[in-house]
Amino acid sequence: MKNFDLEEPESLAEALALLDEDDSAVRPIGGGTALMLMMKAQFFEPTRLVSLRKVGGALGGIDLSEDGSSLRVGAGTTFTQLQQSPLVQKHLPVIGRVMKTLANVRVRNVATVGGNLAHGDPHLDLPPVWMALDAAVDVVGPSGERRLAVADLFQGYYETSLADGEVITALYAPLVEDRRAAYAKVTTRASHDWPALGVAVSLVPDGDVIADIRIVLGAALDMPTRLTAAENVLRGQPAGDDLLATAGETAAEEVDIESDHRGSAGYKNHLLKIYLGRVVRELMGR
Repeated sequence: MKNFDLEEPESLAEALALLDEDDSAVRPIGGGTALMLMMKAQFFEPTRLVSLRKVGGALGGIDLSEDGSSLRVGAGTTFTQLQQSPLVQKHLPVIGRVMKTLANVRVRNVATVGGNLAHGDPHLDLPPVWMALDAAVDVVGPSGERRLAVADLFQGYYETSLADGEVITALYAPLVEDRRAAYAKVTTRASHDWPALGVAVSLVPDGDVIADIRIVLGAALDMPTRLTAAENVLRGQPAGDDLLATAGETAAEEVDIESDHRGSAGYKNHLLKIYLGRVVRELMGR
Protein backbone atom coordinates (compact mmCIF):
# COMPACT_ATOMS: atom_id res chain seq x y z
CA MET A 1 0.00 0.00 0.00
CA LYS A 2 1.40 3.38 -1.00
CA ASN A 3 1.68 6.28 1.44
CA PHE A 4 -1.20 8.75 1.53
CA ASP A 5 -2.33 11.71 3.63
CA LEU A 6 -5.25 11.30 6.04
CA GLU A 7 -7.17 14.44 6.92
CA GLU A 8 -9.78 14.56 9.71
CA PRO A 9 -11.77 17.80 9.35
CA GLU A 10 -14.38 18.75 11.95
CA SER A 11 -16.81 20.55 9.64
CA LEU A 12 -18.37 19.83 6.26
CA ALA A 13 -17.00 23.07 4.82
CA GLU A 14 -13.48 22.07 5.85
CA ALA A 15 -13.95 18.60 4.39
CA LEU A 16 -15.11 19.99 1.04
CA ALA A 17 -12.13 22.34 0.93
CA LEU A 18 -9.77 19.37 1.35
CA LEU A 19 -11.31 17.47 -1.57
CA ASP A 20 -10.25 18.06 -5.18
CA GLU A 21 -12.74 18.04 -8.03
CA ASP A 22 -9.88 17.47 -10.51
CA ASP A 23 -8.16 14.58 -8.74
CA SER A 24 -9.86 11.20 -8.32
CA ALA A 25 -7.02 10.05 -6.04
CA VAL A 26 -8.38 12.41 -3.37
CA ARG A 27 -11.38 10.74 -1.83
CA PRO A 28 -13.75 11.23 1.12
CA ILE A 29 -14.02 8.25 3.46
CA GLY A 30 -16.83 7.30 5.85
CA GLY A 31 -16.40 4.06 7.76
CA GLY A 32 -13.83 2.80 5.27
CA THR A 33 -14.88 -0.85 5.51
CA ALA A 34 -15.00 -1.27 1.73
CA LEU A 35 -12.47 1.34 0.65
CA MET A 36 -9.72 -0.16 2.80
CA LEU A 37 -10.22 -3.56 1.18
CA MET A 38 -9.80 -1.96 -2.24
CA MET A 39 -6.66 -0.22 -1.08
CA LYS A 40 -5.16 -3.42 0.33
CA ALA A 41 -5.85 -5.15 -2.99
CA GLN A 42 -4.27 -2.13 -4.77
CA PHE A 43 -7.43 -1.49 -6.76
CA PHE A 44 -7.37 2.07 -5.43
CA GLU A 45 -4.27 4.07 -4.45
CA PRO A 46 -5.25 7.41 -2.92
CA THR A 47 -2.98 10.38 -2.42
CA ARG A 48 -5.29 11.84 0.22
CA LEU A 49 -8.25 10.54 2.20
CA VAL A 50 -10.61 13.02 3.85
CA SER A 51 -12.27 11.33 6.80
CA LEU A 52 -15.86 12.39 7.54
CA ARG A 53 -15.88 10.67 10.93
CA LYS A 54 -15.57 13.89 12.97
CA VAL A 55 -17.80 16.08 10.81
CA GLY A 56 -21.13 15.24 12.48
CA GLY A 57 -23.68 18.04 12.17
CA ALA A 58 -25.12 17.91 8.67
CA LEU A 59 -24.01 14.31 8.26
CA GLY A 60 -25.61 13.02 11.45
CA GLY A 61 -29.02 12.30 12.90
CA ILE A 62 -32.18 10.47 11.96
CA ASP A 63 -35.38 12.51 12.03
CA LEU A 64 -38.74 13.12 10.39
CA SER A 65 -39.29 15.96 7.98
CA GLU A 66 -41.38 18.86 9.31
CA ASP A 67 -44.49 17.69 7.47
CA GLY A 68 -43.86 14.04 8.41
CA SER A 69 -43.73 12.95 4.76
CA SER A 70 -40.20 11.52 4.80
CA LEU A 71 -37.49 10.18 7.06
CA ARG A 72 -34.09 11.88 6.88
CA VAL A 73 -30.98 9.80 7.59
CA GLY A 74 -27.65 11.59 7.89
CA ALA A 75 -25.00 10.14 5.61
CA GLY A 76 -22.63 9.61 8.54
CA THR A 77 -25.14 7.35 10.31
CA THR A 78 -23.63 3.93 10.97
CA PHE A 79 -25.52 0.76 10.17
CA THR A 80 -25.84 0.00 13.88
CA GLN A 81 -27.37 3.42 14.53
CA LEU A 82 -29.71 2.86 11.58
CA GLN A 83 -30.74 -0.56 12.87
CA GLN A 84 -31.34 0.66 16.43
CA SER A 85 -33.20 3.87 15.57
CA PRO A 86 -36.79 3.87 16.94
CA LEU A 87 -37.87 6.02 13.98
CA VAL A 88 -36.47 3.52 11.48
CA GLN A 89 -38.04 0.62 13.36
CA LYS A 90 -41.42 2.36 13.30
CA HIS A 91 -41.49 3.79 9.78
CA LEU A 92 -39.09 1.57 7.79
CA PRO A 93 -39.16 -1.86 9.47
CA VAL A 94 -37.77 -3.48 6.30
CA ILE A 95 -34.39 -1.89 7.12
CA GLY A 96 -34.21 -3.68 10.46
CA ARG A 97 -35.00 -6.99 8.78
CA VAL A 98 -32.30 -6.43 6.15
CA MET A 99 -29.73 -5.70 8.85
CA LYS A 100 -30.06 -9.17 10.35
CA THR A 101 -28.11 -10.67 7.45
CA LEU A 102 -26.04 -7.64 6.44
CA ALA A 103 -22.31 -8.22 7.04
CA ASN A 104 -21.38 -8.64 10.71
CA VAL A 105 -21.55 -6.53 13.84
CA ARG A 106 -18.01 -5.18 13.41
CA VAL A 107 -18.85 -3.84 9.96
CA ARG A 108 -22.25 -2.51 11.04
CA ASN A 109 -20.62 -0.56 13.87
CA VAL A 110 -18.41 1.34 11.40
CA ALA A 111 -19.96 1.36 7.91
CA THR A 112 -22.06 4.43 7.08
CA VAL A 113 -25.18 4.99 5.02
CA GLY A 114 -23.53 7.55 2.74
CA GLY A 115 -20.35 5.57 2.22
CA ASN A 116 -22.32 2.45 1.37
CA LEU A 117 -24.16 4.29 -1.40
CA ALA A 118 -21.13 6.18 -2.71
CA HIS A 119 -19.11 2.96 -3.04
CA GLY A 120 -21.27 1.79 -5.94
CA ASP A 121 -20.81 -1.94 -5.33
CA PRO A 122 -23.71 -3.78 -7.03
CA HIS A 123 -23.59 -6.65 -4.51
CA LEU A 124 -24.60 -4.57 -1.49
CA ASP A 125 -27.93 -5.20 0.23
CA LEU A 126 -29.18 -1.72 1.17
CA PRO A 127 -29.02 0.17 -2.17
CA PRO A 128 -31.77 -1.90 -3.88
CA VAL A 129 -33.93 -1.49 -0.77
CA TRP A 130 -33.47 2.30 -0.80
CA MET A 131 -34.37 2.27 -4.50
CA ALA A 132 -37.51 0.24 -3.84
CA LEU A 133 -38.45 2.81 -1.19
CA ASP A 134 -37.97 5.61 -3.76
CA ALA A 135 -35.32 7.25 -1.58
CA ALA A 136 -33.19 10.22 -2.63
CA VAL A 137 -29.89 11.69 -1.43
CA ASP A 138 -28.59 15.20 -0.94
CA VAL A 139 -25.18 15.74 -2.51
CA VAL A 140 -22.91 18.74 -1.96
CA GLY A 141 -19.76 19.71 -3.83
CA PRO A 142 -17.95 22.54 -5.62
CA SER A 143 -20.98 23.25 -7.81
CA GLY A 144 -23.34 23.50 -4.86
CA GLU A 145 -26.03 21.18 -3.52
CA ARG A 146 -28.37 18.90 -5.44
CA ARG A 147 -30.89 16.17 -4.69
CA LEU A 148 -30.57 12.92 -6.57
CA ALA A 149 -32.81 9.87 -6.61
CA VAL A 150 -30.93 6.80 -5.40
CA ALA A 151 -32.13 5.15 -8.63
CA ASP A 152 -30.10 7.75 -10.57
CA LEU A 153 -26.99 7.41 -8.41
CA PHE A 154 -25.70 4.16 -9.92
CA GLN A 155 -24.15 4.24 -13.39
CA GLY A 156 -22.43 0.85 -13.68
CA TYR A 157 -20.05 -1.52 -11.93
CA TYR A 158 -18.55 0.53 -9.07
CA GLU A 159 -19.62 3.66 -10.97
CA THR A 160 -21.85 6.41 -9.60
CA SER A 161 -22.97 9.82 -10.80
CA LEU A 162 -21.03 11.49 -7.97
CA ALA A 163 -18.35 13.85 -9.24
CA ASP A 164 -14.91 14.12 -7.67
CA GLY A 165 -15.16 16.49 -4.74
CA GLU A 166 -18.81 15.67 -4.00
CA VAL A 167 -20.13 14.19 -0.76
CA ILE A 168 -23.49 12.60 0.09
CA THR A 169 -24.84 14.46 3.12
CA ALA A 170 -28.22 12.82 3.78
CA LEU A 171 -30.74 10.28 2.54
CA TYR A 172 -34.49 10.90 2.41
CA ALA A 173 -37.01 8.04 2.34
CA PRO A 174 -40.62 9.06 1.62
CA LEU A 175 -43.19 7.60 4.01
CA VAL A 176 -46.06 6.25 1.93
CA GLU A 177 -49.32 5.34 3.66
CA ASP A 178 -50.05 1.59 3.68
CA ARG A 179 -46.77 0.77 1.90
CA ARG A 180 -45.20 -2.60 2.65
CA ALA A 181 -41.62 -3.55 1.77
CA ALA A 182 -39.41 -6.62 1.89
CA TYR A 183 -36.03 -7.83 0.67
CA ALA A 184 -35.13 -11.39 -0.29
CA LYS A 185 -31.42 -12.20 -0.15
CA VAL A 186 -30.13 -15.41 -1.73
CA THR A 187 -26.60 -16.45 -0.79
CA THR A 188 -24.62 -19.52 -1.74
CA ARG A 189 -22.71 -19.53 1.54
CA ALA A 190 -23.31 -17.88 4.94
CA SER A 191 -26.44 -15.74 5.30
CA HIS A 192 -24.38 -12.56 5.83
CA ASP A 193 -22.29 -13.11 2.69
CA TRP A 194 -22.74 -11.08 -0.49
CA PRO A 195 -25.86 -12.28 -2.29
CA ALA A 196 -25.97 -14.21 -5.54
CA LEU A 197 -29.20 -12.30 -6.05
CA GLY A 198 -31.29 -9.84 -4.07
CA VAL A 199 -34.87 -8.76 -4.73
CA ALA A 200 -36.31 -5.65 -3.05
CA VAL A 201 -40.04 -4.94 -3.37
CA SER A 202 -42.27 -2.20 -2.02
CA LEU A 203 -45.97 -2.17 -2.74
CA VAL A 204 -49.25 -0.60 -1.72
CA PRO A 205 -52.12 -3.11 -1.51
CA ASP A 206 -55.78 -2.34 -2.09
CA GLY A 207 -57.52 -5.45 -0.83
CA ASP A 208 -56.29 -8.25 -3.11
CA VAL A 209 -55.11 -5.77 -5.75
CA ILE A 210 -51.56 -4.42 -6.04
CA ALA A 211 -52.31 -0.70 -6.28
CA ASP A 212 -48.65 0.27 -6.78
CA ILE A 213 -45.32 -1.55 -6.78
CA ARG A 214 -41.57 -1.03 -7.17
CA ILE A 215 -39.24 -3.98 -7.82
CA VAL A 216 -35.44 -3.73 -7.73
CA LEU A 217 -32.96 -6.47 -8.60
CA GLY A 218 -29.58 -6.40 -6.88
CA ALA A 219 -26.31 -8.36 -7.08
CA ALA A 220 -27.07 -10.21 -10.34
CA LEU A 221 -26.30 -7.19 -12.57
CA ASP A 222 -23.61 -4.50 -12.69
CA MET A 223 -25.84 -2.15 -10.67
CA PRO A 224 -29.18 -2.24 -8.82
CA THR A 225 -31.90 -2.17 -11.46
CA ARG A 226 -35.65 -1.51 -11.40
CA LEU A 227 -37.74 -4.16 -13.12
CA THR A 228 -40.32 -1.83 -14.63
CA ALA A 229 -41.78 -4.35 -17.09
CA ALA A 230 -42.54 -6.76 -14.24
CA GLU A 231 -43.99 -3.86 -12.23
CA ASN A 232 -46.36 -3.05 -15.11
CA VAL A 233 -47.56 -6.65 -15.19
CA LEU A 234 -48.48 -6.54 -11.50
CA ARG A 235 -49.67 -2.96 -10.98
CA GLY A 236 -53.42 -2.65 -10.66
CA GLN A 237 -53.98 -6.41 -10.70
CA PRO A 238 -54.98 -9.03 -8.10
CA ALA A 239 -51.90 -11.00 -7.04
CA GLY A 240 -52.89 -14.46 -8.25
CA ASP A 241 -50.44 -17.28 -8.89
CA ASP A 242 -50.76 -17.08 -12.68
CA LEU A 243 -50.07 -13.36 -12.65
CA LEU A 244 -47.04 -13.80 -10.39
CA ALA A 245 -45.68 -16.49 -12.71
CA THR A 246 -46.09 -14.11 -15.67
CA ALA A 247 -44.36 -11.33 -13.73
CA GLY A 248 -41.46 -13.65 -12.93
CA GLU A 249 -41.04 -14.58 -16.58
CA THR A 250 -41.22 -10.91 -17.55
CA ALA A 251 -38.62 -9.97 -14.95
CA ALA A 252 -36.19 -12.62 -16.22
CA GLU A 253 -36.66 -11.45 -19.81
CA GLU A 254 -36.09 -7.73 -19.15
CA VAL A 255 -32.57 -8.14 -17.71
CA ASP A 256 -29.41 -9.78 -18.99
CA ILE A 257 -28.02 -11.70 -16.00
CA GLU A 258 -24.49 -13.06 -16.38
CA SER A 259 -22.92 -16.13 -14.82
CA ASP A 260 -20.27 -15.73 -12.11
CA HIS A 261 -18.78 -17.74 -9.25
CA ARG A 262 -22.03 -17.31 -7.28
CA GLY A 263 -24.12 -19.07 -9.90
CA SER A 264 -24.97 -19.46 -13.57
CA ALA A 265 -27.25 -17.06 -15.40
CA GLY A 266 -29.89 -19.79 -15.68
CA TYR A 267 -29.75 -20.46 -11.96
CA LYS A 268 -30.14 -16.77 -11.12
CA ASN A 269 -33.01 -16.34 -13.55
CA HIS A 270 -34.76 -19.23 -11.82
CA LEU A 271 -34.11 -17.62 -8.43
CA LEU A 272 -35.51 -14.31 -9.66
CA LYS A 273 -38.77 -15.93 -10.77
CA ILE A 274 -39.16 -17.85 -7.50
CA TYR A 275 -38.24 -15.06 -5.09
CA LEU A 276 -40.18 -12.31 -6.83
CA GLY A 277 -43.36 -14.35 -6.41
CA ARG A 278 -42.42 -15.28 -2.87
CA VAL A 279 -41.83 -11.67 -1.78
CA VAL A 280 -45.03 -10.36 -3.38
CA ARG A 281 -47.07 -13.14 -1.77
CA GLU A 282 -45.51 -12.28 1.61
CA LEU A 283 -46.31 -8.58 1.25
CA MET A 284 -49.88 -9.29 0.14
CA GLY A 285 -50.38 -11.44 3.23
CA ARG A 286 -50.62 -14.72 1.36
